[in-house]
Amino acid sequence: MNALGLKTYAKNTWCPGCGNFAIELAARQAFVELVEEGRLKIENLVILSGIGCHAKISDYLKVNSFYSLHGRVVAPATGIKLANPELTVVGFAGDGDAYGEGLDHLIFAAKRNVGIAMIIHNNRVYGLTTGQFTPTSPRGFPGKSTPKGSPEDPINPIELMLASGATFVARAFSGDLQHLKGIIREAISHRGFSIVDVLQPCVTFFNSWEFYSKRVYDLQREGHDASNWEEAMRRAREWDYGGEAGRIPIGIFYKAERPAFEELVLRGRKTRELPMPDIGKVLNEHV
Repeated sequence: MNALGLKTYAKNTWCPGCGNFAIELAARQAFVELVEEGRLKIENLVILSGIGCHAKISDYLKVNSFYSLHGRVVAPATGIKLANPELTVVGFAGDGDAYGEGLDHLIFAAKRNVGIAMIIHNNRVYGLTTGQFTPTSPRGFPGKSTPKGSPEDPINPIELMLASGATFVARAFSGDLQHLKGIIREAISHRGFSIVDVLQPCVTFFNSWEFYSKRVYDLQREGHDASNWEEAMRRAREWDYGGEAGRIPIGIFYKAERPAFEELVLRGRKTRELPMPDIGKVLNEHV
């Protein structure tokens, strides 16, 4: 298997220069490497996407996939993982998709430590609907819904996920493909809930390539201790997704080992001697 083998016949309609291309390529390469290393079975891989430019990734990767509703990637991903914990479940979502309408699902998945990986395409703008502000847009963002500039401060998803109990929290930049691939590999391999916030410029409606390129730095190269939650939170607050920034950390902020939600659910079933439900029977009775 090679990375090209996971491409589909679907015509790619992302804007030239879009950061989504790097995320798709990094994910494809990560999948292939994990398969070659025996750490992933391609037939056991399921990807999900929501609504937005990011969602087209399900069309471009030749693996099991599921399109969800807007903001609802985490819900079916959790259901899939609970139904078959042997599957590797990777969700792709946009910043509006995950941090807006789907934020409650994201917080509870982190709290429960559901064994899924969430890759967030964070371009800080609603690109598919041509330029409205999102929860991570900086204050003053002059979008189509805020022509005089957004009066809101952005949320900090790294800080929020740390506070919610996520056991793997990372940030990457689509302008550094090899680093992004490595972070995605780590996220997929993590036992429990993992989230990767990818700074992914939208060249059409919010082109932040130069801004990020001048400011990002690698946490691991600077010796950050990813087992230290307090230090991870301090690093998370180094940049608040607002206006100008001195430096923007990328890499793994925090990583911890804790039983995954699906493990606890299965353990509870065995303790109570409850049989696994026959999903086929349930579906046949209600279709």
